[in-house]
Amino acid sequence: MTRRVRIRVTGTVQGVGFRPFVYREALDLGLAGFVINDERGVLAEVEGDPTDVGELVRRIESEAPPLSEVESVVAEAVEPKGETGFRIAESRSGGAADALVSADMATCEACLAELRDPADRRHRYPFINCTDCGPRFTIVRGVPYDRPLTTMADFEMCAECQAEYSDPLDRRFHAQPNACSVCGPQARLIRPGGAEVDGDGDAIARAVSMLADGAVVAVKGIGGYHLACDAGDERAVGALRARKRREEKPFALMAPDLEAARGLVELSAAEEELLEGRERPIVIARRREGAPVAPSVAPLSRDLGVMLPYAPLQHVLLADAGRPLVMTSANLSDEPIAYADDEARHRLGPIADAFLAHDRPIHMRTDDSVVRAVHGRPPIVLRRSRGYVPRSIPLPLDTPPVLGCGAELKSVFSVAKGRRAWPGHHIGDLKNWETLESFREGIEHFERLFEVDPQVIAHDLHPDYLSTRYALERAEADVRIELVGVQHHHAHLAACLAEHGEMGEALGLIFDGTGYGEDGSAWGGELLAGNVASSERAGMLMPVRLPGGDRAVKEPWRMAASWLSHALGDELPPIPRTLADDVDASDWEAVCGIVQTGAGSPVTTSAGRLFDAVAALCGLRPRVSYEGQAAAELEGAADPRERGAYEVAVEGGGKAPLVLDPREAIQALLHDIERGEAVAYVAARFHNGLAAAAAAAAGRACEERDLDLVVCSGGVFQNRLLAERTLEALEAVGLRTLMPVALPPNDGGIAYGQVAAAAARIARS
Repeated sequence: MTRRVRIRVTGTVQGVGFRPFVYREALDLGLAGFVINDERGVLAEVEGDPTDVGELVRRIESEAPPLSEVESVVAEAVEPKGETGFRIAESRSGGAADALVSADMATCEACLAELRDPADRRHRYPFINCTDCGPRFTIVRGVPYDRPLTTMADFEMCAECQAEYSDPLDRRFHAQPNACSVCGPQARLIRPGGAEVDGDGDAIARAVSMLADGAVVAVKGIGGYHLACDAGDERAVGALRARKRREEKPFALMAPDLEAARGLVELSAAEEELLEGRERPIVIARRREGAPVAPSVAPLSRDLGVMLPYAPLQHVLLADAGRPLVMTSANLSDEPIAYADDEARHRLGPIADAFLAHDRPIHMRTDDSVVRAVHGRPPIVLRRSRGYVPRSIPLPLDTPPVLGCGAELKSVFSVAKGRRAWPGHHIGDLKNWETLESFREGIEHFERLFEVDPQVIAHDLHPDYLSTRYALERAEADVRIELVGVQHHHAHLAACLAEHGEMGEALGLIFDGTGYGEDGSAWGGELLAGNVASSERAGMLMPVRLPGGDRAVKEPWRMAASWLSHALGDELPPIPRTLADDVDASDWEAVCGIVQTGAGSPVTTSAGRLFDAVAALCGLRPRVSYEGQAAAELEGAADPRERGAYEVAVEGGGKAPLVLDPREAIQALLHDIERGEAVAYVAARFHNGLAAAAAAAAGRACEERDLDLVVCSGGVFQNRLLAERTLEALEAVGLRTLMPVALPPNDGGIAYGQVAAAAARIARS
């Protein structure tokens, strides 16, 4: 008896060796038929003994290739054809695209073995890859994922590469970037003006020689350029910092291997697993005492951001260098990463002494992802980009085609249709023309790649965000488009609930810098009761003045003056000892005065600005050079062993919103600082007190509303100590807790939340 079935496989199943996997298994079972790629994923028809057909379906469901992510396998009986033999047929297209494109993946062990083998024809070839590794998203122009629709289209394979590519039993079968030194991309070391750099060895060896001499080299990677220098050379790191106009923000490091990374940072088992994972993100970990890095790599930071090589060019470069390198995004401050060769030479010419470039085009720029481990919990994603994008995230309900435009800082967009959303790659802070163009290019690419023609565009309520203006312009140009405004902090709540498939009611602890509130004020320390579709304000951090508006964000001492003024009431607070050397006394008095009058001082409930104030009072950071700097340094200064806490009052309730009032804590910590208490203990007690109060307020709000689920999100919950303490306190009283896992808690998750909220409102209406 013969049975024939048609098998539809959806998910990330193209460009990951899925067809040859099906081919090998079908041959092993003696089945006939075919397998193809199409616009929806992988389609196979198999014919043979019913038991063997059933076994193939089982293997497809449970033994798929390592880079694949199978969402569904649907098998339906069809009429047998009496076919003999099994084949891999040509890809076909024509319907609506629904195939998922794989993210770029780190070089696999099999390719690394060839890369290091002097007898192998791909020894030191910096673009080695196979179906288990290599570039995907950054080179694809369309689906199905076949070579003509990638940036490898112009590289004609030599006979040996073509034989590998055509052999279903070879691990390079239909590896679209397949190439070698005879037929594939080539690396070059050139000056900013385009002239070749002379010297011994190949381009990589010459680049290593320049790095050893203290040069800054722009290195073309998978998703864009990096700026590299010797991480232990203070002169080189200082030169890079000055040229890049990056005053203090830490540089990322690339270590040759795990052992070298252990010499830089203290690594838990979870952090080592993240470092060696196929996504190869930057992992934020505690700096090891005596780490061999120049002081300018991460001034005043107790942490370092470390990653391992993920592209073969990087493996050769780091192995030749034999030491960690600074490997930071190639851009000027506030600009997107450079990725096109001519653009890179123009923008990076004043920074780099040479360019280690190559002739494989990058179609879509993609910055490195950043994560940090949390004890006993999933890691916190701080930046979701290379290695993770364009991996889709399910939605808990159906949606028409929708675009979420995100916020302003850490800009990310998201497209969605059906029950799937595709959050985009990290764009940067959406504050200038260059970043806006990158934002537009990314949206156009995703809409084309996944065939999403938005009927709905969701946006932040802030009228001056460039993302909001983009949404309004799209709607003005296309009358079919419906606009949906989603409040900033509700988007944080909706994102976390939707990611975890929770459609019921919950209480959100949403702590961040600032977001446009429903009353027009600057929110940022919110308790929201609601669901994916909507929420109401159940509580907040005590509102205080933001003296000088945006100036207070860059000058945390202003928030110190504001919180002290509120804590002391009518009394004009004297300048604290910790700020006396950095802030002019007359400026202090003037700011305290405008806090009391309210002139030029909008009201805010921002938890981020509270952290700024405490960091300033501790003498850590009266002024900042990048967003989140003061809060990060306050967390870094805190002793995690300290369990004492400054009391933060929780007031209100019932019909009135709850209010977290830290005025008593501000007075207590200032008293400790003035009497010389160690900052490590003061910072820890502040964290502990705020976490306890947040959990207490959430517990009261849940009790009043008969809720048992609490979401912790917003950029302030990137703070590992605050997150761990808050979740610990919530769970101690029996509440269920959620934090973002697949998405950042910061504004990088806003766009997905906007999409989810819009979908829920559409379903409700």
